[in-house]
Amino acid sequence: MSKETFDVLFLIARPAAGKSEIIDYLRRTPSDERCARYHIGPFVELDDFPMLWAWFEEDAILERMGKPRLHSDKHGYFLHRYLWHVLIERLGLDYAKLLADRPDFHAAGGAAIVEFARGSEHGGFRQAFEHAPDAMLRRGAILYVNVSWEESLRKNRSRFNPNRPHSILEHGLSDEKLARLYRESDWDELSSADPHFITIRDIRVPYVVFENEDDVTTARGPALGRRLEAVAGLLWALYAPAQLDNNEP
Repeated sequence: MSKETFDVLFLIARPAAGKSEIIDYLRRTPSDERCARYHIGPFVELDDFPMLWAWFEEDAILERMGKPRLHSDKHGYFLHRYLWHVLIERLGLDYAKLLADRPDFHAAGGAAIVEFARGSEHGGFRQAFEHAPDAMLRRGAILYVNVSWEESLRKNRSRFNPNRPHSILEHGLSDEKLARLYRESDWDELSSADPHFITIRDIRVPYVVFENEDDVTTARGPALGRRLEAVAGLLWALYAPAQLDNNEP
C-alpha cells in the first residue's frame, strides 16, 4: 500500500468504554500528527447512536399523537430484535453514500470510523458484523476497547447528563437496561479463534484490543495518546498486508 492510513476502522466496545472519547481525542489531534501516530487521516464518523435515538424520539412523538410506536415499547426496548441489525445495515448504507458522493475518499487518505456497541442479548458483535457490507469489511480493521462490565456500568453512570440525553458523549442508560442489554458480551468468543483476525463471510478482518480498565480515555491526555499509538501501530502491521488479500485490483 502506498498510503499509510486506515480506510475503515470499526471502533467497538461495551457502552461507555471510551469509544466516543477516542474519537473526540482524534478530532482534536492535528491532522499530520494523527496520520503519523495513529494511521488515521481526515475521517468521517459513522455511529448508530444518533439513528437509535431518533427512533426513540419518533416513538415518543407518535405516542403523544395517539399513534402506535414503531420501534420501541414505552420502556425503550426495541419491539423487534432485528432492528439492531437494521442499524448496522444503515451504517453500511451511509458508507455507500459517502463513497458515491466522494469516490476518491479513501484514495485521498480519508477514513470512516464506524462506532457501535453490542451485547449478546441482541445478537452480539458476531451478528452485527454479519450485516456489515463486504465493501466495509474488506477495507476494515477492528479496534476493540476492552473494559469489564463493572467499569462499563461505572462510566455509564458518571457520564450521563440528564439535560443532554441525545449527546454522543453524555448519553446513558439505566442500570437495569444496561444490564439486560450489555452485561453479557460475545467478544471473547468471537475473537478466540485467532489472536489477530476475525473472519466474516470468508473476509479476514484484523483486530487489536485497547485495554481501558484503568480509564485513560476520560482525560483525553498523553496517556491516551501513547496507548492509542501503540495499538494503532500493531493494528497497522496487520492491516497493511491484509489489504493486498482483501481488495480486488
